[in-house]
Amino acid sequence: MATATATAPAKPKHVKPKVADQQMLVGGKWVGSASGKTFETLDPTDGSVICRVAEGDRADIDLAVKAARAAFEDGPWSRMNAAERGRLLNKLADAMETHKEELATLESLDNGKPINDSLAADLPLSIACYRYYAGWADKVTGQTLPIAGPYFSYTRHEPVGVVGQIIPWNFPLLMQAWKWGPALACGNTVVLKPAEQTPLTALRVAQLAQEVGFPDGVINVVPGYGPTAGAALSSHMDVDKIAFTGETGTGKIVMKAAADSNLKRVSLELGGKSPNIVFADCDLDAAVEGAYFGLFFNQGQCCCAGSRLFVQESVYDKFVEKVTAKAKGRKVGDPFDPAVEQGPQVSQEQFDRVMGYIDAGQKDGAKMLVGGGRVGEKGYFIQPTVFCDVADEMKIAKEEIFGPVMSILRFKDADEVIARGNRTMYGLAAAVWTKDVQKALRLANGLRVGTVWVNCYDVFDAGAPFGGFKMSGLGRELGQYALQLYTEVKTVTMAL
Repeated sequence: MATATATAPAKPKHVKPKVADQQMLVGGKWVGSASGKTFETLDPTDGSVICRVAEGDRADIDLAVKAARAAFEDGPWSRMNAAERGRLLNKLADAMETHKEELATLESLDNGKPINDSLAADLPLSIACYRYYAGWADKVTGQTLPIAGPYFSYTRHEPVGVVGQIIPWNFPLLMQAWKWGPALACGNTVVLKPAEQTPLTALRVAQLAQEVGFPDGVINVVPGYGPTAGAALSSHMDVDKIAFTGETGTGKIVMKAAADSNLKRVSLELGGKSPNIVFADCDLDAAVEGAYFGLFFNQGQCCCAGSRLFVQESVYDKFVEKVTAKAKGRKVGDPFDPAVEQGPQVSQEQFDRVMGYIDAGQKDGAKMLVGGGRVGEKGYFIQPTVFCDVADEMKIAKEEIFGPVMSILRFKDADEVIARGNRTMYGLAAAVWTKDVQKALRLANGLRVGTVWVNCYDVFDAGAPFGGFKMSGLGRELGQYALQLYTEVKTVTMAL
C-alpha cells in the first residue's frame, strides 16, 4: 500500500511595506531640503514610486557639516568616554535586531534583493559589524616610545574629526555599517550621503541611532545625487576625511575633489574584475557551487564578484556543463517570495548597462549558453547568463559588468593564470580552488589583490580587512585596519 509523504508548507511571502515620504537628518532634526526639492525612489520590480525623498545639495551638506563640527568640537560626543561610545553602538545593534524584519523588507523593496538574502546576509553582517566596533571603542590606544635622552614620549590615536561618507546602492545597510562602525567607535562625527537609488534603510537606521541616544549632530544623513550632494561633501573645506565606496571613475572624482579642497584624508573601495580560478585537482562540485554563488549573488551586483572565471582546460567542459545547468534552474522573480534566488537589477540604468554587456559578449564571439534576455515585461529582471569560450581581450572579460553575467575562460597552468589574473587595472579579490596547499599558497601570494579566498568565495567577517590593490581603491575597511582610516596619530614628548 502506498504511503503518503508529508511535505512542508511553502513559506508565505513577506509583506511589501508602504513607506511615507522621507526627510533628511541634520543636527538631530528631521528636515526637508533647503531648496524644497525631492526625488523619487523607485521599486525595481516594476519601476513604480515607493516614496519621495528630500533631495540634498550643497546648502544641505553645509548645514550637516556645521552640525557635525559642532557635535565634534563642543557637544557631549567629544567629552564622552570611549566605553560609552561602544555602549551606544551596541544599543544600535540591539535596535537593528529588534527591527530586523522591517529593515530587511525595506532593503529588498528599495534595492530588489531577495528577502532571504536581506535576512540571512545583509542584516546579520551589518549588526555584527556594529558589535565588532563597539568592542573596539575603548581599545584604540597608542604606545609609549623608548626614545633617546631624558624624555617621556608616547602616541595618542585621536579621531580625525568630521567624516564625509558616500555609500553605494548594492549593499546599503552593510556599507553604512562598514562606514559608521569604525568612524563612530573612534569618536568622529559623520555626514552620510546614501545612494540616491537606495536611501531608505540609511534613513531608518539613522532614526534608530537617534532613538537609542546618539547625541544630536553626531550622525547626519543627506540623501541626494553624486554631482550635487556628493561633490559638495567631497570638496567641503570643513570635512576632515572622505570615505567612498563605488565605481572607480567616481572614486577618481572624489579623490580629486579632496585634493583640490583641503587635502582631506581619503579612503576608497572601488571596482573589481576578480579572477576566480578553478584547478583540475579541486572538488569540482564545490567549485561549481562557489563560482555560481560568487557571480550570481545579489544579482551579480558585487564589486568582488568572481567575474573572470578561469577553469583549467582538462575540466573545462565538465565544469561548464555543471554550472550552466545550475544557472538554468535559478529562480528569478519577486524578491518578497522566499523561493526566489534572484531579484531585479537596481535600476533601469543598471538594467540597460548589463544588457549592453551581454550584446558585447555576443558580438565579440563568446558563446552564450543560457540567458541573455529580460524576465517578464516590467521591472529590471535579467536572466542568469553564462558565456563560455571567453577571451581576455573581450569587453566582458575586461570591464566590470555588475550583473548576472558569467564569463568562463580556459587556462593551462599556474604560471599562465597568475599572469592573466593580474592583467587588469583592478585588484580587489580573487579565489583559488585546489586540493594542493602549495599551489593555493603560490596563487595567494602571486595574485595582486586585497583578498584571496581558497576553496570558498564571498566569506566576510567584521574582523577581516577588505579593500583593493591598484585601481580597486585605497585603504582597508573592516578589522583593526579600518581604525587607521578614522584616527590621526599624535606624538607627545615631555622632558623629564
